[in-house]
Amino acid sequence: MSISDGFAGSVGNTPLIRLRGVSEETGCEILGKAEFMNPGGSVKDRAARAIVAAAERRGQLTPRGTVVEGTAGNTGIGLAHVCNARGYRCVIVMPDNQAPEKYRLLETLGAEVHKVPTVPYSNPNQYQKVAQRLAASLPNAIWSNQFDNVENRLAHLQTTGPEIWTQTNGRIDAFVAASGTGGTFAGVAEYLKSRRRAIRCVLADPPGSSLYEYVRGGALKATGSGSITEGIGIGRVTANLKDAPIDDALHVEDSDTVRFVYRLLREEGLFLGSTSGINVAAAVRVALELGRGHTIVTVLCDGGAKYQSRLFNREWLEQKGLAAHASSLPSRPPITLEKVIVAA
Repeated sequence: MSISDGFAGSVGNTPLIRLRGVSEETGCEILGKAEFMNPGGSVKDRAARAIVAAAERRGQLTPRGTVVEGTAGNTGIGLAHVCNARGYRCVIVMPDNQAPEKYRLLETLGAEVHKVPTVPYSNPNQYQKVAQRLAASLPNAIWSNQFDNVENRLAHLQTTGPEIWTQTNGRIDAFVAASGTGGTFAGVAEYLKSRRRAIRCVLADPPGSSLYEYVRGGALKATGSGSITEGIGIGRVTANLKDAPIDDALHVEDSDTVRFVYRLLREEGLFLGSTSGINVAAAVRVALELGRGHTIVTVLCDGGAKYQSRLFNREWLEQKGLAAHASSLPSRPPITLEKVIVAA
């Protein structure tokens, strides 16, 4: 018998999916780590599990305690699941510019959600800083601090990286992913580089983020003015991302992100969020740079259901000037039931 131990025991060991359309197009094997298949629905389940487990081991989180986090959504969702399983209260502070489905899902899971105005990290009322102060004000509470708590990075160093290496039998030429907290990219890249230094690790960066310029030129400088992506792109180097082995960075426009999100749905049957779109867009560019015959792995971070009111809403995309890049499923003549309904 093969039985997982609850929610935490079900996290990880996700499949590696061959993306047929882009693989055939580039002549490379482009593979997506199916993190949307984690029990909480995203790659952030790994960090949530690791952060709570570490706090328990250190005696920082005791029975009936409270976990507080500032998040754009997915880490909060993972924490809400873990807290339910472990008997903790979950309090989430979120910027007010996220997809409404995320707020509703967190509340459905039993988390206490607090929205705050979206402001730069330098502002003392930025959502992560509010979460830190809130945790300090509550009894028996911890701030999970996903951006600078390196248990996040260690989770991917110890699980995601080794899984990718094993699933590819070590035949991997490049790893490509965007960065939010930096934990996924840094942990996976560190592990893969420890196995073979020549594996190319490339960071995908959306408009408005400063990491592209940081990797390319050493200065934190925003490229573009903002993105429709949620939970990725940042204006600082987190403790999780610090000293990560990054070979290069690619700036990916929202138009490419949207185009690949819809390609994944239309060609692969995969209903995924915007981070998966930017990751696959960047993976295709790396494949074309390396040439035919290479293997590129990226991350399929979360499902698309949390983005239906935006990313999969044509009216919203039209407002953003992106509707032209959202090719829908092939149109077919409507089906009517008149000929198959039996008269009473």
